[in-house]
Amino acid sequence: MTLTAKPDWVETDALIIGAGPVGLFQVFQLGLLEVKCHVVDSLNYPGGQCAELYPDKPIYDIPGVPVYTGQELTQNLLKQIAPLGAVFHFGQQVTQLEAQADGRFFVETSQGTQFLTKTVFIAAGVGAFQARKLLVDGLEAFEGSQVFYGRPSDADFTGKDVLIVGGEEPALNCALELAAQNQARSIVLLHRRDSLKAAPEKIALMRELCVAQKMTFMVGQVTGIEAREGRLSAAKITEQEGAERSVPLDTLLVFLGLSPKLGPLTLWGLDMARKQLTVDTEKFSTSTPGIFAVGDINTYPGKKKLLLCGFHECALAAFGAMPIIFPEKQVFLQYTTTSPRLHQILGVGSSSPSG
Repeated sequence: MTLTAKPDWVETDALIIGAGPVGLFQVFQLGLLEVKCHVVDSLNYPGGQCAELYPDKPIYDIPGVPVYTGQELTQNLLKQIAPLGAVFHFGQQVTQLEAQADGRFFVETSQGTQFLTKTVFIAAGVGAFQARKLLVDGLEAFEGSQVFYGRPSDADFTGKDVLIVGGEEPALNCALELAAQNQARSIVLLHRRDSLKAAPEKIALMRELCVAQKMTFMVGQVTGIEAREGRLSAAKITEQEGAERSVPLDTLLVFLGLSPKLGPLTLWGLDMARKQLTVDTEKFSTSTPGIFAVGDINTYPGKKKLLLCGFHECALAAFGAMPIIFPEKQVFLQYTTTSPRLHQILGVGSSSPSG
């Protein structure tokens, strides 16, 4: 089957699925070979597992860097690829991938974004991260309008009653940020236990803000909701002792963590072993030519789930894709230390573009 591209379809040489550290470094390796990329990720921001699960925890095994946090690694990878012009599509999961008669792949996301691409690089880690849902009857009807998993970047909390559910750093950070802005009418942080998994200084600040009545910390769980005129008006909270109380709210922000799911990837006809994509170790191609897999999503004899190994795989996958992307082009190995052309691509050195 061959589809005729529509005007709003994105035609590209390379589509990367996953914007974690390995996906970001794949952008870099392809960029050095003058391949422009589009990147799709189910999260609303780059960094993948590093940014979501341990943004402030140290990573000690990046060559030449004694210690990085997950967030620092993400920020520096983004800085490294900034000159390469990658286009990101966040908050979207790839739902469809079909090979075309002309050798390209048709790809569609959960948001309806459609691509025709010569190559696909799957850097999905352990799968697409999806928010763990708050399981309360009737809550789903308000998702996207008053109920959000995480904090929407464009949300306005001025004069609103905000209930934040979660007991780890992201939930606490959100509560502290809203309290500092001093715009919400009320801020309630709810967790099922009195102990929080966060930096002690942040917990201490939260306690101080509660004493100053700039926010409230509650121990309990959401067990029901109240609605009025088609809008969510309150949450029913069952406290530790079993007492139930109603907490007014305009916005409910849920931070219950993320769980990885392979999702539609299992339907694309790619060879797998133990929920991982099997690849060769020459170019990290999957069983379908033109589709490559790098990082924790792949498996091969001797595979080690280390960032270092994922970065190595990106380099070989990029070179392995060149006969597909530029079949008439001779590709030579160049070194960023000495190559004027690579200096120009990266915007460094005396050969970088002026202006």
